[in-house]
Amino acid sequence: MDHSAVLALYDRDMRENAAPDGPGARIERAGAVVRHVADPQGWNGVLWSALDAAGADRAIRDQVAYFTSLGRDFEWKLYGHDRPHDLGARLLAAGFRAEPEETLMIGETGRLALDAEPPAGVRLVQVADPAGVDLVVDVHEKAFGTDGTRLRHRLLAHLADGPGTVVAVVALAGDEPVSSARMELTPGARFAGLWGGGTVEHWRGRGVYRALVAHRARVAAALGYRYLQVDAAPTSRPILERLGFHALSTTTPYLYGG
Repeated sequence: MDHSAVLALYDRDMRENAAPDGPGARIERAGAVVRHVADPQGWNGVLWSALDAAGADRAIRDQVAYFTSLGRDFEWKLYGHDRPHDLGARLLAAGFRAEPEETLMIGETGRLALDAEPPAGVRLVQVADPAGVDLVVDVHEKAFGTDGTRLRHRLLAHLADGPGTVVAVVALAGDEPVSSARMELTPGARFAGLWGGGTVEHWRGRGVYRALVAHRARVAAALGYRYLQVDAAPTSRPILERLGFHALSTTTPYLYGG
């Protein structure tokens, strides 16, 4: 993989020229900033910027004022290769708080190891109704210890108004949901995004996460997506590397409000 070329393609397709991630959301360009605007239950934030040292602080103030006027908490999604080099420090000075850094990992669907299967006694089920959404949210809350209200809203909206834009999968050990994940799809794009992979504590280390990645990769390949993208936590990065993903940059959420 040509890392520089693929990273430039990702920046152009999925950030600068991004599409809304769900029904009712919109993309706005404000000077050298591209932002995603949704309802309060959706994702609101800055996806891309082309700033320099002279204009960065003004651009940050403008985005704070804009989202505050809408009554929205929001995220500035900062990548390790974004400029100016001190943009993170400027965001902190403006009142943002940084979440843990993750690694932007990208794999070519045609070159990934897709033969990983779930461990014995576990089956993977694609979500097609609100009952399935409840299973995904149940795993999310147990695996990450966070409230799943926004995730439930997002998945239900996709099922109702955006069929074909998300693939949600739950791993069941008997009738117990033990892991779940989703894949977000933008029609016509070259990248599909893998999100939310989480496994309840007593099932970790048994290959369930790996099987969920492989399952979604097979679906993406069948649908014609060339690349898969993951914002990987440190625990996920080694698994993804073994499957054939490459680390191309870092990404850090800077949060404002809440």
